[in-house]
Amino acid sequence: MTVRLLPCGRRAVLVESDDVLGFQAALTQSLPDGVEELVPAARTLLVRFDPSVTDADRLGALLRQVSPVDSAVSEAGEVVIPVVYDGEDLDGVAAETGLSVGSLISRHTAGTYISAFCGFAPGFAYLAGSDPLLHVSRRSSPRTRIPPGSVAIAGEYSAVYPSASPGGWRLLGRTDVPVWDVERDPPNLLPPGTKVRFEAVTP
Repeated sequence: MTVRLLPCGRRAVLVESDDVLGFQAALTQSLPDGVEELVPAARTLLVRFDPSVTDADRLGALLRQVSPVDSAVSEAGEVVIPVVYDGEDLDGVAAETGLSVGSLISRHTAGTYISAFCGFAPGFAYLAGSDPLLHVSRRSSPRTRIPPGSVAIAGEYSAVYPSASPGGWRLLGRTDVPVWDVERDPPNLLPPGTKVRFEAVTP
């Protein structure tokens, strides 16, 4: 595994890794003294620490010894998302991948996904674990408005749009599950590390 450590001010170290989920899972299992927060992104993990307990040099020495673990065996909870597969891009994605619509839906619902990180909008979780055959590009022309609850794919990720917004992801279907709700504690249903499964349902 390739790991690069970069200091971020006095209170954080940025870990560049090709296995962010595995690295985060390993740290979560045995959190080094002084570490206060882990903030994952697509290819990096920000490790925030208390400078009164440790420093970047000591923490960096520990981080270089970390071996990634299988994030799928973590103790994180699992969320099942019921999906009506009637998205505007369903037929197009099926044609592009050479699958029937039924096979496309079967492949999308077969996997267990992991919320790798959140971004773009509050509650927008990038769900890793897609079947490689479903790794498709974004639309060349983004839509100006995608309804909340839209289930979509782009690149190596799946996602559920938490709110109405522009977007270029391919729409496969929709769900009534609110993944972001400010009246809920916590508001984010899919924080990093959460396991996710999609389940096909009829309208």
